Order: sequence, then structure tokens, then C-alpha cells
Amino acid sequence: MDSHIQSRLSLYARSFENAPSLDELIKIHTEVFGKKGYFAKLFQTLAKESDIDKKKTMGVYLNTEKQKLEQIFGAKQDLFLQQKESIVGDVTVPGNGPSLGKMHIVTSAIEEIRRIYSRIGFYQYSYPEVEWEYFSFEALNMPSDHPARDDFETFFVDGPVSKKYGKMVLTPHTSNGQVREMLRVGKPPIRMINIARCYRPNWDVTHVPMMHQFEGLCIDRGISIQHLKGTMSYFAREFFGYDVKTRLRPHNFEFTEPSFEVDISCIHCNGTGTTDKGKCRICKSGWLELGGSGLVHPNVLKAGGIDSAEYSGWAFGFGIERVAMIKYQIDDIRKLYSGELRYVLEG
Repeated sequence: MDSHIQSRLSLYARSFENAPSLDELIKIHTEVFGKKGYFAKLFQTLAKESDIDKKKTMGVYLNTEKQKLEQIFGAKQDLFLQQKESIVGDVTVPGNGPSLGKMHIVTSAIEEIRRIYSRIGFYQYSYPEVEWEYFSFEALNMPSDHPARDDFETFFVDGPVSKKYGKMVLTPHTSNGQVREMLRVGKPPIRMINIARCYRPNWDVTHVPMMHQFEGLCIDRGISIQHLKGTMSYFAREFFGYDVKTRLRPHNFEFTEPSFEVDISCIHCNGTGTTDKGKCRICKSGWLELGGSGLVHPNVLKAGGIDSAEYSGWAFGFGIERVAMIKYQIDDIRKLYSGELRYVLEG
């Protein structure tokens, strides 16, 4: 046999036996047995041999030596793996502690909103997720034929039907907390925020069947639109940044009069509607809608047992997912409930 080949194979045998680590062992194995390794080249050369007897003898020799090297490699590999298992199984070796969870974006937003409003004297109060129609609609000045009361917009619950309060529903995205809070407190002043889940049978980039809403209610003597505007501006600056501007845009809601949509200047293009890449993909116009608001309708005050001739108030309702989407530039609300770890805050 070719002495050069014998010498090279002996060298590889020693390399396998003396490999300092499993990674180095695998590296040597690739060099010897890989598609472009030493044996592959030998067998390519052998295929071109014209002497049939020499080709047969050399083939038997190479296959025998290959098996020997594979056995040496296998024995060394088993040794490394046994050592690794011994280390892993050693109960005296300190283990890795469990990784700590982080706040989900929605949870973080809820905590931040609670702190922002507590600094100006608002307290938090929660109300049922399974509610009567009355507190979700009639008490809010919404007639029986209002579209929001259709089963395309509201989840109705199979349960008892009250002559006074009607059917039961999963809390819709109106405001079951306002009248309940008036009845609970009895006499103003009232400064309440209600943070809770609400439901609607929709599923698209801006709607999910279950969402979180925070509603605010302020009732006292002499409450006006200026108080509403000031509070909305305060929240926007605290939550989105001090450069954010706020505007009230006339709208129509049955439970407030007058009614407004609350908009903020886009925090991604500084309210210009454009970026260095062209039209802002977030706002398109320089403004972003937060939610609905307005002065509490006299009929709603009456349902809560409060004299509208003596007291006035304002109310609003914002989706927590919506304000979080604006703040963190999320383009699809469904991503917040996808389970993706990137929607869990790092801190």
C-alpha cells in the first residue's frame, strides 16, 4: 500500500484519540469523512484506476481503514457525551434560575394610565363584565332600536331576563360604569376611572372580540368643556410625550351632549403628516384618533339620580389597546394577542 496514505490515516487515528473537545472531534470527522474530505478524494482517485486487481485490493484496504477510523471516532464521541451527561446530572452543580417574566404591553399601559389619573385625584372602580342591557344602553340614553344593540355588535348572554333591566350581555364598548357609579356615590363630586375588559363580535386589524377600555367620569358643579380638554391634554402629554397636541373634534354620541372625538398630533411625524419617506404611514394626516368624549347628557345624569340643573360633568372612553398601538407603532391589534414575545416589554 502507498506509505503516504498509511501515514495519513495513522495521523487521523491519533487526531481522533487526542481531540481536546467534542467540537474539535466533529471538525476532524468532517475533514476525514465529509463530502469533500480525505476519503472522498481517495475513492474518486480509485474510480479512475485502470488496473482491476489493484483497484479491488485498494478498495478493500480503504474500506477496512475507514471502518477502523469510524470506530475510533465513535468511541471518542461517546466519551465526550458521557462526560457531558455526568456534568448535567451532577446535583451539586448550580442550576440556571428561571427567567423572569415581563409585563405585556397592555398590562403596562393599564398601570401607566392608572398612575397618570391618580395624580389628579381620580380613583379607580370596577364594574361587572356580565351586565344588564339597562346599564349598557337605556341608562346611557340609547334607544331599543340603536344599532349597537344588535347582535352583530353585542354579545348577548343566555340567562335570566329582567322586566326592569332586560337581557344580559357581555359588557359592550359603551360604558356600564358611569350610571352605576352615580348610583353608588349618590352625590357628586365624582372623579372615577373604570378600567375593564369589554366585548364585541369583530375581528380585524383594529378590532378583537375582547379588548380593554378605560372610561373616565367627572361630575361636579360648574364642569365644562374646558375641564374636559385640559384633562385630555394632560393625559396625552403624560402618556405620549410633552410635545403632543390635543384637539376635540365634534361628533355624535347618545350619552354625551355635546360630543367629541379626541385626537392627538401624531407622535411619529410630529403632526406634520409626512416623514423623510413620504406620507406618514401611521396617521396619513398628522392626527390620530384616541376615542370618544363629551359632556354627560342630562338624561344620563337623571338615570344616575343626579340633578342636571345643579351638576354637570364630562366622560370619555378609550381603548387601551389603541393607545398602546399608537405609542409602540403596532399596525395590527391582533398581534397583541398572538403570543409573540416581542409584544412583552423588556422591563
